[in-house]
This record gives sequence, C-alpha cells and structure tokens, in this order.
Amino acid sequence: MTAPTLVDHPTGDPIATVVFAHGAGAGMEHPWMASVAGELAARGLLVVRFEFPYMAARRKGRRPGPDRMPKLVACMRDVLARQTGPIVLAGKSMGGRVATMLVDDCDAVGAIAFGYPFHPPGKPDVLRTAHLETLRTPLLILQGERDPFGQPAEVSAYELSRAVEVQWLPDGDHSLKPRKASGFTPEQHLATAAAAAAAFVRRRLG
Repeated sequence: MTAPTLVDHPTGDPIATVVFAHGAGAGMEHPWMASVAGELAARGLLVVRFEFPYMAARRKGRRPGPDRMPKLVACMRDVLARQTGPIVLAGKSMGGRVATMLVDDCDAVGAIAFGYPFHPPGKPDVLRTAHLETLRTPLLILQGERDPFGQPAEVSAYELSRAVEVQWLPDGDHSLKPRKASGFTPEQHLATAAAAAAAFVRRRLG
C-alpha cells in the first residue's frame, strides 16, 4: 500500500525535499504538521508529508496503535524512494525517531527531529538513544527545554555521536510550545525551528 502524502511547495525551485513524518498520535494533516511544513516551504524546501499505515487505517474507522519500527521505517523508505533531488528526512517525535533509524541506510543528506523522544515521559532510564551513539549522517534535533521526553540536563549526559546537533527552544514543550510567561510565542518558536532546519539543510548542501 502506498502511503498517502501531502506536498507543500516553495515559491521557487526547491533547494531540497524534506520527507516529513508525523508523530504517534496525530497524522499529516494536524495543524502543527501543516504549520511546520508551511514554514519550511517558505524557506525554499519542498515538503512531503505522509502517513504511516496505522494512521491511514484510522481514516477508515479503525483505531490501531502505532506500527512496529520495522514497518514504520519501511514506509518512510518507500516514500523516500519516490522523491528526487537532495533529500532530508524529518519527523515530529516518533516520526523523527523513524527518520534517525533510516538515515544512515539511505541516500538522504541528513535528518531533522522536531522533539526527539529520548525516553518515555517519567521513564528516564528507558532510553531510545543507542543508535544515536554511532550515527554517521548529520542530525539536527530541535527540542523544547521543558520536553518531558528529554530535557537539557538529561540530554547533556548522553553519549551521542558527533553527527548529532541539539538546538534548544527556550521553555518549549514536546511540540516546542512555550508558556506565555516565557516571553515567546508558539509561532516564534516554530519559525525559529524552521529557520534552523533550513539553515541545516543549506549547510548539508554546501
């Protein structure tokens, strides 16, 4: 089954294509996904959003949980195979984790994770970082400082590959959303994250 997709086009010729995966609980049409895709497209990137099989099944009235990692990786690989030009893998939370699982084993020039799930909330010892210790392909992680899936003090103690770069969004949660008292707005943080992502892609392309 071919994964359903949505494509966000830049105004001019794209500098690269971003294959953009959703998180565990919301699909490719979620407002957060649409907002980030729009911000990336505004910065010259062609963005291909897609849905994993379990999320596509929910459109038919079923309520399955997320697929196993091998099936998620296979789905993203299939979407990747249908793209042309320089390609970057990206994803929100679980989707970002899938991108990191695939990026060393494909032709993508890099990966971007928006809110990486370093561990389940409240379970700091259940780490999802083993493959990040030996990652060869550059990875940009855009993480909120209040993210229950991984905060600065925790992440700084991990033995991550030198290919992994983490950029922190002040007071951001797992969706990079800051509290009003922080002085930042959600829109500002998404724009900052998208600008950092676009700059990362341009660096990867030289």
